[in-house]
Amino acid sequence: METILQIDENFIETHTNFIELVSVLKDAFKNNKTIVPLRHHHDFPNPSVNADSTLLLMPAWNPSEDAGVKLVTVSPKNGDFNLPSINGTYLYLDAIKGTIKAILEAKSLTAKRTAAASALASSFLSKKNANSLLMIGTGALSSNLIKAHASVRPINEVFIWGRSLEKTQKVCNLLKNEAFNIAPINTIEEKISDVDIISSATLSEVPLVLGKHLKKGQHIDLVGAYKTNMREADDETIIKSSVFVDTFQGGLKESGDIVQPLQNGSIQQQDIQADLFDLCSGNHLGRNHHEEITVFKSVGHALEDLVAANYYYKKFTNV
Repeated sequence: METILQIDENFIETHTNFIELVSVLKDAFKNNKTIVPLRHHHDFPNPSVNADSTLLLMPAWNPSEDAGVKLVTVSPKNGDFNLPSINGTYLYLDAIKGTIKAILEAKSLTAKRTAAASALASSFLSKKNANSLLMIGTGALSSNLIKAHASVRPINEVFIWGRSLEKTQKVCNLLKNEAFNIAPINTIEEKISDVDIISSATLSEVPLVLGKHLKKGQHIDLVGAYKTNMREADDETIIKSSVFVDTFQGGLKESGDIVQPLQNGSIQQQDIQADLFDLCSGNHLGRNHHEEITVFKSVGHALEDLVAANYYYKKFTNV
């Protein structure tokens, strides 16, 4: 039996080039050969912490080329145990034989591919000269999102807000040697109107990005709020923006940022401009003009996981 490779968090962290990862993601969305069933999404009660947990199963395959499935649990109260809220494993498969080629640590893989997808969207939707970024949230995604956005735009100034000043400062310390300046802020309001890109990655159920603060030409990257009762942006933000999603399959169904405005009539489904398949294939060109406000809502897609698994597998085996 073939040896199953173990690709751990350290390898993923030290072998990520966001320019490369964005490029392979772009090719996959453009070619659109990956078969992706709708993800399995199961909420289950967790009475010990008085909050539901979630099990996600995300398969994808390119016939006779590659295949895989990600198993993820999301437990919002894990901060009480000093653990990340998201944990998971990726099984990378031989698409012909059905055997397991590698097991990848999925938390880092997910963070990298999610950040790369946001950067890919930004390459179409943010202004080409965008040089300032507000990061809302201090979880595992925040540092990756900052670096990914900086790989596609000339970011030289970053501000970060979080509910914990200690965690905010930790992210700043982690990125202190990057090519941009980074600083913590005490309130979102003090910088939200000044930056070119706003990226938010939280589990908030209350909107943090308020439309009344937005200015012309901004790009808003919404990465958190993975359930329909969660919101990172209010209705005004959605109404006054050109809205894009990673995929129509998941984007219109899974996040409160899109589902709630659709349900209350603030927007209609036809108001959603395009997804990453449309953008990468050239069916939609993205930003129309300099003053347009754009929103990208990401809920994740198994294509991204498979592309990332293949990317790290090739690096690990030097293929």
